[in-house]
Amino acid sequence: MSFKENYLPALLSAFLMWLAWPPHPYLAPLLLVGLLPLFTALHQIITTSGSKTGKKIFLTAGLTFLVWNTASIYWVFNSINAVNKGFTGTIVSFLVSLIPYGLGAFLMTSAFWLAYRLYRYTNWLIASIGLVSFYICMEFLHESWDLAFPWMTLGNGFATMHQLAQWYEFTGVYGGSLWILLSNILIFAAYHQIKNGRKYSLSAAWLAWVLVPIGLSLYMYKSYKEKSVPVNVVVVQPNIDPYEKYGSVSAGDQLRILTHLSDSIAQVNTEYFIWPETAIPNYADEDRIRTNSDFLFIQDFLKKYKNGTVITGIESVKFYNDKKTLSAKVNPNGGFYDNYNAAMQVENSANVDFYHKSKLVPGVEKMPFPKVFAFLGPVFEKLGGSVSGWGWQEEPGVFYSYSGIGVAPVICYETLWGNWIGGAVKNGAQFIAIITNDGWWGNTSGKDQHFQYAKLRAIETRRYVARSANTGISGFINQRGDVLKQSTWWTRSALKEDINLNDNLTFYVKNGDFIAKLSVILTFALALVIIYFRWIKNPISAHKP
Repeated sequence: MSFKENYLPALLSAFLMWLAWPPHPYLAPLLLVGLLPLFTALHQIITTSGSKTGKKIFLTAGLTFLVWNTASIYWVFNSINAVNKGFTGTIVSFLVSLIPYGLGAFLMTSAFWLAYRLYRYTNWLIASIGLVSFYICMEFLHESWDLAFPWMTLGNGFATMHQLAQWYEFTGVYGGSLWILLSNILIFAAYHQIKNGRKYSLSAAWLAWVLVPIGLSLYMYKSYKEKSVPVNVVVVQPNIDPYEKYGSVSAGDQLRILTHLSDSIAQVNTEYFIWPETAIPNYADEDRIRTNSDFLFIQDFLKKYKNGTVITGIESVKFYNDKKTLSAKVNPNGGFYDNYNAAMQVENSANVDFYHKSKLVPGVEKMPFPKVFAFLGPVFEKLGGSVSGWGWQEEPGVFYSYSGIGVAPVICYETLWGNWIGGAVKNGAQFIAIITNDGWWGNTSGKDQHFQYAKLRAIETRRYVARSANTGISGFINQRGDVLKQSTWWTRSALKEDINLNDNLTFYVKNGDFIAKLSVILTFALALVIIYFRWIKNPISAHKP
C-alpha cells in the first residue's frame, strides 16, 4: 500500500476531524468535509487493488479513526496514570487506555468495512446508504452495551458551535451524525463528478445539504424565545482534590466549605443549591437518612432559606433481605446490600429523595463483561470505583420540590445520554441539574468536552442546565445552549443565576433516538443482503471495482 496515496490521506482526515472536535472553537464545520481525504484513499484502494482489498480498506480507515479517537480522548490515559505510579504503572495505564482508544475506532472502521462488503454485491448508492446506517448503528451500540462510551458520537462535534445545531431539538445528536456522514459522501461524489468533467448537480446537492440545516438552525437560534418563569439557583464548586477527598479533608470540613460557598452568594429567595457528585463522601444508609448527621447539617443550613432545596451528590447504601437487584452484594451480617453513586434532594421538610446513577463508567463503576475483564479490577479500584460494581436504577429520575418544580438529576457520565435525560424531561423535569467530579482527568480537554456536551442536552430538551462540578467547570446554560456563566478550572467558587423553567416537550423528547433505531433496522436488512450474496448465492463479483 502506498503511504502517499493511502495512509497520508487517512492521517489528513484524522487531523481534520481532531481539529474540528471540541474543545476547539469555530472549527466544527470541518466535520462536514473531514472524511473526504479518507474517501479518496478508499476509492483508490477499491479501483486499483488486486487482492486483499477488504483488509486494506480496514487498515486505512482504521488508521484514521484510531488516530482521531486517541488524539481527542488522550486524557483517558492521564486519569488512569494519575493513580498508577512508576514505570510499571505507566505501562498498565497505557494498555488499559488502548481499550477506549481502540474500541471506538474498531466500531467506526467496521462500518466502513461492512459498507465495502455491501458495495461488492450492490452499487455505490446502496453502499453509501449502508455506510450511514452501519456507522450510526455502531454509535448506538457504543451507547448501549457494557462497554458504553458514546463520547465520540459524531453529532457531539457541534457542541462548540451549538448555534448550528438548534435542530437537535428534533433529531438529537444522531441527526448530527447523519448530517456529517451524508455531507462527506456527497462532497466526495461531487468531487469525482467534477474531476470526470461532468455536471455540477452533486455540488449543488452538497451545498443544499450543508446550507439548509445551517440556515434553519441560525433562524431557530435567533427566533427562539424563552418564557419567563424564573427560579434562583446556586451552583457550588468546592474544588476539593478528588484524590484527597476521602482522607485528607474530613466530611465535616467539606460540608462547611459547601455551605459557606452557598451562603456567600445566595439570596433570600434562592430555591435550589446544586452541589457536586459525591459532595458527601460518607456512605449513608438511605433508610436511616433522617438521623444521618450530614443530612441534619444540610437541613440546618436550609433553615435560613424558606423555599430552599439542596441537590447534592452522595454515596449511599441500601440493605435488603432478598437479592432484589442484579448488582446486590452479600452482606456479611446477613441479607444483601447495594452501594450507589447517588444524588439526594433535601428540603425544609422531612421529605428526602434519592436518584441512583444509572449510566455507569465501564471499569470504574461497573465492570463490563465481568468474567472477561475481572483482572482489571485492581486498576479501576484505585480510581475510586467498586470492583464488584455500583448499583443503578432502571429508569430516569425526577426530583420534585414541595413547590412542584421538577428537576432532572444527572450524574457526571450521564451527560452523554440525550435520550436518557429526555426521559426525565418527559416525566416532568423543568430544568436539568448536572453534578459531576471532573478532576480525575487533570487540566485536559476532557473537562472542556464534558462541559460543552451539556449544551447539546439543553438544546435537545429546551431546558436550562445548572452544572456543579467538584473540580472542573461549573456553570449555567440556557435553553438555546448559550453558556451564561461558567467557573474556571481548579477554582473554589459559587455561581448564581435566575433560570427559566420550561414545560414544553420537544419532538426529540417525545420520540427519542428514532434515527438510531431506524439505522439498526436498516443495518439488519442490509446485513442480510451481504449474507445472502456471500453465503447463499454466488457473489456477483469477487472484487468489484
